[in-house]
Amino acid sequence: MTLEKREKVSQALVAASKGTGDRSNSAVEVARKSVVEGLRGVGDVISVTPVLVGEIIAGVIHAAGQVGGELGTLVKQAIVGTIQGVAEVTTVTGGAVSDIVRTAIKSTGDVSGDIIKAVQGVSQGALTATKGVGLSAEDTIFSIARGAIHGAKDTGTDLGAVAKATIQGTILGTKEIGGDVIQTVRYVSRGLIKGTADVGGDLSAMARDIVAGTIEAAKKITINTEDAASAAATGAVSAASEVSETALKAVTKAVSGTISGVKVVVKTPFKKT
Repeated sequence: MTLEKREKVSQALVAASKGTGDRSNSAVEVARKSVVEGLRGVGDVISVTPVLVGEIIAGVIHAAGQVGGELGTLVKQAIVGTIQGVAEVTTVTGGAVSDIVRTAIKSTGDVSGDIIKAVQGVSQGALTATKGVGLSAEDTIFSIARGAIHGAKDTGTDLGAVAKATIQGTILGTKEIGGDVIQTVRYVSRGLIKGTADVGGDLSAMARDIVAGTIEAAKKITINTEDAASAAATGAVSAASEVSETALKAVTKAVSGTISGVKVVVKTPFKKT
């Protein structure tokens, strides 16, 4: 990340915030323009995109400190703009979304930002931005979750806390675009388990954190907690079945019974992807 580019993003955001007219999406446009300018004519878009994301997020955090903007909202807008910019230049893939999420979280940690707030904003923004760019909801949500866990590992942040923030963000993003919240819970649960397996985390602990976090989120948006818990548990068990027999047994045991006062039911057979 270059200090010059970070400062350029920060200054653009500060200027937009002090201007007249509608400033609600200023971070979206600043991020979009930065990505398009940075990727035009570049041969290896895959390797350059994370660098740009790091510069943009660092600039957003710096600007938030100057203008008093809410970090989660600004990060969400910056991720929306980033993905829109990438889509103008190349095809947005699940791998690209995962890398963008991971890099945004790592960049937040690098500049001592509030990682948990950033995770929720990143997750919500990435989901809303990918509507209409050719990615399925399942691929998008799975990739967001997997990238979030890798970002948590990169920054030494508690995986369970990041998982809960990811669940909150993807549910909010789903509601924003009018999607199916229960399906989202299943997809994000799968991605969180797969990401945890990637980084060598405790799958049993993650599975319980996923279900508990889903129940907490469900109560906030008044959806049926039993349905939400079942979807979370089913997604976790489905993902664990693709890791190993040992993982399947451990995760199934972890999500069986009652969690946070809700009886959890794993629905089988579950769809494998």
